[in-house]
Amino acid sequence: MPENKEDSESSWVDPDDAPEWTDDQFERAQFSIGGRVIRPANGTLTRPGRPKSEDPKQQITLRLDRAVLDKLRESGPGWQSRVNEILKKAVGA
Repeated sequence: MPENKEDSESSWVDPDDAPEWTDDQFERAQFSIGGRVIRPANGTLTRPGRPKSEDPKQQITLRLDRAVLDKLRESGPGWQSRVNEILKKAVGA
């Protein structure tokens, strides 16, 4: 049985320790009463993540020889983007 450690830190965070909201955050936040939206949110709070690309990549299925795939993956993280660059050069795009 694992032993209890006396000096272990608690992962619980008191919600009262959360940072105070700024006036700007309140102005951008959605305001609702009883589940009815009185004022929708605006600004960055409504659009998390990256902006939409004008030329998004397409997902496809492609069959490659195992040796080719292994060699590409050897180059580490980002190998799929590097494959895209190799193919763009090959087709002259």
